[in-house]
Amino acid sequence: MIRRIAGTFLLLLLGFSLSSPVFAAEPASNEWVVTNPQLRVRIAIAPPIGSGTVMAQVSQLLQDNLSFLPFATMVDPRSIPGGAAQNVASGPDLDLRRFQLAGAHMLITSLWKGNIVELRAFDVTTGKYVFGNSYANVTDATAGDAADAFCADFMKSLIGSGEFFRSTLAFSKSGGKNKKDIWSVRPMGRNLRRLTNMPGDALSPSWSRDGRFVIFSHVDTRTHGLGVWDAQTGKVQRIRFPGNTVIGPCFTPESRVVVSLSTGKNPGIFLLDHQFRRMGTVENSASIDVSPSVDASGTKMVFVSSRMGNPHIFLKDLRNGSVRRITYEGKYNTEPTISPDGTLVAFSRMIGGKHRIFVHDLVKQTETQISFGPGSDEQPAFAPDNYFIAFSSSRSGQKQLYLTTRNGGDARLVPTGNGDAYFPAWGPVPR
Repeated sequence: MIRRIAGTFLLLLLGFSLSSPVFAAEPASNEWVVTNPQLRVRIAIAPPIGSGTVMAQVSQLLQDNLSFLPFATMVDPRSIPGGAAQNVASGPDLDLRRFQLAGAHMLITSLWKGNIVELRAFDVTTGKYVFGNSYANVTDATAGDAADAFCADFMKSLIGSGEFFRSTLAFSKSGGKNKKDIWSVRPMGRNLRRLTNMPGDALSPSWSRDGRFVIFSHVDTRTHGLGVWDAQTGKVQRIRFPGNTVIGPCFTPESRVVVSLSTGKNPGIFLLDHQFRRMGTVENSASIDVSPSVDASGTKMVFVSSRMGNPHIFLKDLRNGSVRRITYEGKYNTEPTISPDGTLVAFSRMIGGKHRIFVHDLVKQTETQISFGPGSDEQPAFAPDNYFIAFSSSRSGQKQLYLTTRNGGDARLVPTGNGDAYFPAWGPVPR
């Protein structure tokens, strides 16, 4: 069910000039928490008060953004008695009754004053003002930033976190035979950008927490290497290591790197320092140990190992070095990703010749299948909010990126243009 809990709403300022709020949340504003993944929050958006192309752009971006929330349903303006247009954006003359009759739970209003937009959210069922903010210097170029900032706050009021709208996906994209580069895109499909352009295959990207670096495995016709893209310079560095494999690098919270390297018969997992030099061993058994993923606290790491004969997922406590097995079902479990809060592990399991995404709850010790094809679903990656999961799927006939949640549900395509897309990895919005 959807329940309300009292709490103080934090107004978050992102990435561009915001004026001081001209209105404030109530001292004990309501937060909506979605506890049932089957429920839907019905959201209405009133036409903006004001005029101009930027105003219309922000209004459309709000609609587009919120459509990505699987627990949200947008109310058709035509279903609202008397129409959705309002003469005011707040106050006692705001007619919430008509939205209540249309079955809306929440209403969003916007008011334009020059290049400043004021956005507010209301709880239609109670008439309460939930939160709002004003955004200054909104232009065609920053309209998306204003919509993203508001939607981040709005999502936080619903489920306690809005990091989805403050994130970016890096991924590997095919550009021809033996040619894959690292690209980035907002999870809503905006700001598609190529980060690397080099011969060979760039695979398995990972963001540093500050968004400055993207590391990745790079394979050319002769060697493996570690690729490092620097957002400050736009340049790529390629680093070689002894041995012939560099697999699945992953940043730690301290901006060090764990990566699978081959130093003998089988690859193990090693730690690299801030200059990407090898500084220690993390896991190096007599078996194959690959695909590390570390939680936000830096205390838990999941990885794939062949130590039981078939590939299975294991969890390592980085504080005391203990290792325990996570998966017991299936004969092929790979590509684990641990949620930032360290409570969930998503991974790929082969069933009937196809890959499917599963989520293992480390607290409840339960396992849930969250993807069902068609095609193969692989390479899951947890978002910073612990809620969304990106993955690569062949369900359309080519490899593309999709979004689902830790609870499953209908997958949403992330537009990435032409070319197969693989290995999604979440990071912050580049500055």
